[in-house]
Amino acid sequence: MEHLERPVRTGRRIAAAAAALGLGLGLSGLSAALASPAGATAAIGYVRLAHLSPDTPAVDVYLGPAGDSTEPQVFKAVGYGVLSPYLPLPTGPYAVAMRRAGAPASDPPVLTTSVSVKSGEAYTVAGVGRYAELGLKVLDDDLSAPAEGRAKVRVVQASVRAPVIDVAVADGPSIADAVPFATTTPYHQVPPGRSTLRLSATGARATTTDVSLRGGTVYSLLVLDAKAGGLTTELRVDARGGVVVPNGGVDTGAGGTAGPADSGYPLGLASVGALGAVVVAAAGRSALRRRRLAAGVDPQQGPDRAA
Repeated sequence: MEHLERPVRTGRRIAAAAAALGLGLGLSGLSAALASPAGATAAIGYVRLAHLSPDTPAVDVYLGPAGDSTEPQVFKAVGYGVLSPYLPLPTGPYAVAMRRAGAPASDPPVLTTSVSVKSGEAYTVAGVGRYAELGLKVLDDDLSAPAEGRAKVRVVQASVRAPVIDVAVADGPSIADAVPFATTTPYHQVPPGRSTLRLSATGARATTTDVSLRGGTVYSLLVLDAKAGGLTTELRVDARGGVVVPNGGVDTGAGGTAGPADSGYPLGLASVGALGAVVVAAAGRSALRRRRLAAGVDPQQGPDRAA
C-alpha cells in the first residue's frame, strides 16, 4: 500500500490549492457585494471547520447565519483529519450543525453549536472526542504576529492512540507537555528554522516529524491517528505577520506514517463559492431592508407596492 501514499497526499494538496483559489475569489466577491451605498465594507471575521474525532464516521456540516431564513451551506462527507480553509464571513452569530453523512436535512442534527464572529477574529469549529462523547468545540485562534524573530505554534491533539502526548524539539526545548486527547494548547513562541519534532506518549513508540518554521508565522500542529497505524502530523499555516492565511496551507506532510484519510479537502472550490453566495444573499437582503426603512418604506412590501 505504500505506493498509494504519495498520490493521496498530492491529491489533498491540489484540492487545498483549489480551495484557496475559490476562497480568494469568494472574498473579493464578498467585499464588493457587502459594500454599502456610501462605499463602506462590512466587517469580516474568519471561521474554519474541522473533524477531529478518530472513531466518528464522516459527517455533513451545516453552516449559516443564526436566526436567518437563509438556507445553510452544507459541506458533504467531511472525514476525520480534515481542516477546512478559513471562510471569510460578515460579523454576527452563526449556527453550526453536524449530521451523519448522507442523512436528510430534516433529521435532527447529531451536534449543534454557535459561533459569534467578530471583526478581524478567527475561529476553528471542531468535532472532537470519541464518538460516544462527541462534542463541538469553538477554538479562538490567536493569529496575532509573534515577537520579531519568532514563530508561534500550538498543538491540536486529536489522536486517541496516544491519549496524552509530549511534543518537543528533538534534543531541544519542550513545546507542550502532557497534552490530553481532544484538547488544544495555547500558542507557544519558538525559534524559527528547520527542526525535528518528537511526539512521545506512555506505552507508544515515539514519532518524529521534520518541520520548517518561518519567523512571523503562526501554526497549528495537528496530531492524528494514521490510517495504517501509529501517529501522523500536519503543520497548518494559520497566519503570517498577523494576517490570516485563508487556505491554511500544509507546510509539512504526514509524519511517521501515511495520512489519516483519503477524503482530502471536501470543503473546496464549489463549497466555498456557494457559501459566499449564501452569505452575500443574506447581507444583500439586510442592506435592502435598511434602505427601505431609511426611505420610509415598509420592508415587508414588495417593490411594486411601495409608495
